[in-house]
Amino acid sequence: MAPLYTCGFATPCIVGHAALRLKSRNLGFAAGVYGVLLIVYFTITAAFSDNNPATKEPVVDMVVGVWILTGWLGGTVHTLILRSAVFRPRTRPHIPSAVWSHSPVPPPPHHAPPASPPPYRPSSASSSPYRPSTAPPPSYQAHAAPAQAPPVSRSVSTPSWNSMGGESVSHPFNRIGPYPLIRKIGEGGQGAVYLAHGPDGQPVAIKVLHNRIIGGAAERESFIREATMARRVRPFATAKVIDVGVVDDLAYIVSEYVPGPSLERLVRTEGPRGGDGLTRLAIGTAAALKGIHAAGIVHRDFKPANVLIGQDGPRVIDFGIARALDQITMTSGGLKGTLIYMSPEQISGEPVGPASDIFSWGATMLFGATGRHAFGAASQPAVFKMIVSHHPDLSVLPVALQAPVAACLAKDPRDRPTAAEVMLEVTN
Repeated sequence: MAPLYTCGFATPCIVGHAALRLKSRNLGFAAGVYGVLLIVYFTITAAFSDNNPATKEPVVDMVVGVWILTGWLGGTVHTLILRSAVFRPRTRPHIPSAVWSHSPVPPPPHHAPPASPPPYRPSSASSSPYRPSTAPPPSYQAHAAPAQAPPVSRSVSTPSWNSMGGESVSHPFNRIGPYPLIRKIGEGGQGAVYLAHGPDGQPVAIKVLHNRIIGGAAERESFIREATMARRVRPFATAKVIDVGVVDDLAYIVSEYVPGPSLERLVRTEGPRGGDGLTRLAIGTAAALKGIHAAGIVHRDFKPANVLIGQDGPRVIDFGIARALDQITMTSGGLKGTLIYMSPEQISGEPVGPASDIFSWGATMLFGATGRHAFGAASQPAVFKMIVSHHPDLSVLPVALQAPVAACLAKDPRDRPTAAEVMLEVTN
C-alpha cells in the first residue's frame, strides 16, 4: 500500500523492486514510465504554479489529474497485483489443480504407499530397443490431477539412511503432480531429488528444479519440449527419463530410480577406484556419453556426483537439464556446470559441444582413481588457470586409461576423441 500512502511517489521504487525480484524487463520498463511521470509532475507544477491561489493553470490541473490516475491510483492497483507474485511462497503444501506434462499419466493405485520403497525390478519396457524418431514432438496439454489421491502423510520424515546417500528429511508437500513422494534423497545445485511412487508402483526419482519457470503456456511447453529430448537417450548406461512436467511454475523431471551411491560419495567413503573396477567405470560412462551425444544432447555438467553406481553398473544422470533451463528461465547467462569439471571452452564462454563432456569425463576418471580433483585450487582464478594450462599427472591411472584420458584432457576441443573413440581405445 506504499503508493497509496505516499500519493504515488513510491510507485517507481516499488515496481522497480518487483522487477528485480521477478527478473522482468516489462516491469523494469513500467518502473521507468512511473519515474518519468513523477519527474514530469514535479517539473510542470514547479514551472506553472505560483503563489496566487486565484491563478489557475489548466496545464497544472491536467498533469495533477494524470498523476493521480496513473502514479497514485494506478500504481496502487499495480502493486497490489504484483504482491502475490513477489511474495510467492517457495513451496505449496497442496495438490495443484492442473499439471503440465509430456503425456497424461494414469493415477497411482488406490492404496496407501508402503513405509519403504519396494525392491527395484526393471520392467520389460526399460529394455525396449531404441527407435530414433524424426517426427515432431507431440502436443502437450494440461490434465487434471487425480481426483482421489492415496493417503500420504503431509510430512514424511524417516531417520534411516537411504541407498542413494543422504539422510531422509521431511518435505513440505506430499506429491509432485501425479507422483506421491516417499522421502527426499538429495539436493544439488540444480534441484532437490525425491524418491516417489510411479504409476505402476515402482520407485522413481523426481528432480524438482530450483529455477522457476517464468512465463505462461508457451514457456512451459518450451521447457517440456527441450527436457523431453532426454527420453531419446538409450538407457543402457543412463538413468532412463520417464516423464517431464510443470506444476504451477515448478518444473520436475522423473527418471528411473537407481539404488546406489554416486561415484563422488563412493570414493569419499570407500576410497579411490583402481584396476579393472576403474576400467569398467570408464567404459560404462563413455558408453553413456556416446548415447547422450547420439541423441543430440550435450550434458554440460558431467561430474562424479552425476554418476550413480548401480547394482548393474554405472549410470549417468542429469543429462539434458541445462539446455532445457536455458529456454525458460532468466538465468541463461553465466557458467553452467560445476567449475572444477568444466572444459576450457566452458569457462571461456565459448560454444560447447560433445568435446566439452569428454574433457569433464577425463577429469572425472582421474577423481575416481585418486579421490582428488584434477583441477582443484583454492580460488576461482586459480581453478581457471589450471583448467586452461595445467596438465595433471596421469601415472596413477591403469595403463589402458592413461593415453585415452590424456587425449580427453586436451585443451583444444578439436584434439579430443569422441566417446566412441574413447571406448575403442580403452578396450583395445
